[in-house]
Amino acid sequence: MKILGLSCGTKNGNNDTMCRVALEAAKEMGAEIEFIHVFDWDIKYCSGCVACSRGLVMGKGMICSQKDDYAALFDKMAEADGVLIVDPIYESGGSGLFHVLCDRMGPGHDIGMLYMADGKLKEQGLPGLDPKYLKKKAISFVGIGGSDWACRVETDHAMLAMSPAWTVIDNDYFSWSKDVIMQDDKIERMKQIGRNLVEAAGDIEHAKWMGKPGACPHCNGNNFYIHPGTTDCECELCGLHGTLEVVDGAFKFKFDPADEPKAHDTISGKKMHGDDIFQNEGRLMNLFKDPEFKARKEHYTAVCAPTPSPSKA
Repeated sequence: MKILGLSCGTKNGNNDTMCRVALEAAKEMGAEIEFIHVFDWDIKYCSGCVACSRGLVMGKGMICSQKDDYAALFDKMAEADGVLIVDPIYESGGSGLFHVLCDRMGPGHDIGMLYMADGKLKEQGLPGLDPKYLKKKAISFVGIGGSDWACRVETDHAMLAMSPAWTVIDNDYFSWSKDVIMQDDKIERMKQIGRNLVEAAGDIEHAKWMGKPGACPHCNGNNFYIHPGTTDCECELCGLHGTLEVVDGAFKFKFDPADEPKAHDTISGKKMHGDDIFQNEGRLMNLFKDPEFKARKEHYTAVCAPTPSPSKA
């Protein structure tokens, strides 16, 4: 079994250290471990070119126009049995680097689309996708912050697991943690996160959430969007709609159980989402041939040119 740890913080800073704490505990349970300091790798921004989704829609496999280390990094993640990401909290949520990883995961690694692309390739008599890209996986997240602005990070982090539909085992954050290496309770929590990841990865078919129960009984998310002027609220993580009700002095999120297969983190929900993306990408590709579409693009492109970058001028 292999556990991969990714740190998105400064070199040999708190994030690197706490990631290694969890990896050491995983190693003590017999796991092979690997550590990556993500800043050491060349990871470019997603450009929004949609080559990834179109490549899957057209049965060409996994494609990305960016030429950097992301494909190699994703391969490392795909080959591991369990992944841990430790990320600094700058402004309550995930770091900029983490969001780049999340954007790059995007539709090009969406399990619903990957299943469809695998089928399309096989229909053409071609080999399907490498099975490692369809493999179930356990993943955990930890955010480390220097203040108490931290509560948004859980949802930010778990979003990365949405595209590949990996099972989130732990999703925790530590506030007021500049001196985290001296806080024994947090050191022990990191060790437990490492042990939990090994346990979950060892029986991935039955792997499930091992953290504290969250407000959403489906995904254990704690962040909700309340639609203005209504009693409808939406879990910002799994996307289920329902209501927040006070039960025994605490908020409880209630939704129609019949809607659970639509949740964004289920295979059935991912397949529905994949169908939607396939249809929308096909519609957009046809739209590029439409004269009215071309005219509108030309008109607004001519409104103003972008200001050039001073460093590239």
